[in-house]
Amino acid sequence: MEENLIFDIDLSACAKTSGYSEYHFLRIFKEAVGLTPGEYIRKRRLTECAKKILTENSYMSDIGYRYGFNSKENFIRAFKAEHGVAPGEYKAAKNSLKLYERFDFHLADFLLKPEIKEQPETTLIVYEGCNTYPPKFWNQYNCRKLSKKLSGGKVCLDYGVSIMKEKLYYSIGIEKSLAQGDLSETAELVLKSGLYAIFTTPETSQNNFVNTIHTTWDFINRKWLPSGKYERLACPEYETYMEESRSFSEKIYIPIKERNVSK
Repeated sequence: MEENLIFDIDLSACAKTSGYSEYHFLRIFKEAVGLTPGEYIRKRRLTECAKKILTENSYMSDIGYRYGFNSKENFIRAFKAEHGVAPGEYKAAKNSLKLYERFDFHLADFLLKPEIKEQPETTLIVYEGCNTYPPKFWNQYNCRKLSKKLSGGKVCLDYGVSIMKEKLYYSIGIEKSLAQGDLSETAELVLKSGLYAIFTTPETSQNNFVNTIHTTWDFINRKWLPSGKYERLACPEYETYMEESRSFSEKIYIPIKERNVSK
């Protein structure tokens, strides 16, 4: 598949090469990769297109056509469905996207040690995304320069806040004290003071930044919390990041308390 991304890929031929029937090939592929072969190919093609948009001075239609999109309109539609912003918006903003690199069966173990620290109460001015998929919401927020719209043109630290009720409610904004710009269509959100586990994601490249964030969340939820002496509280969890820093690292704040251990 990887050697033939720019060509038509016959999934029945892939199944035959793997030695499985097409039914079992599709089932085993999804179990291993987490995506169907068709989804994997589409996401990989869009990922390579995103890279080319920032590194080549080519027409969007040419880049899309090279990776199997038969028209500029189809390419733009697919890109926007995947990322929430159009290719032109992405090229202008050069923001981070959730890209899908070539699948690796031999990923190294991931390990992070958080800082355990009391945090003060913080009031934010935010745009509410309700259950919008957070990576798409961040793409829209960054591409449309909404942070500077809130601050009146200043570069500020941005907060992404997760509130889990019957579904995920996600909001993005800045500290209220810095919100000196256009505050229309925003809301006020208070982050309570308390004890937090603060994880700093490993610094990485623009292409791998969003994947590193997701890997960090996966480590927190699957390894650190189940095996540690702390448990999470039913309070908002949040991330902080400054897009214009171009450092491609963020902090993740998990409200916690010490776990009660029965004797």
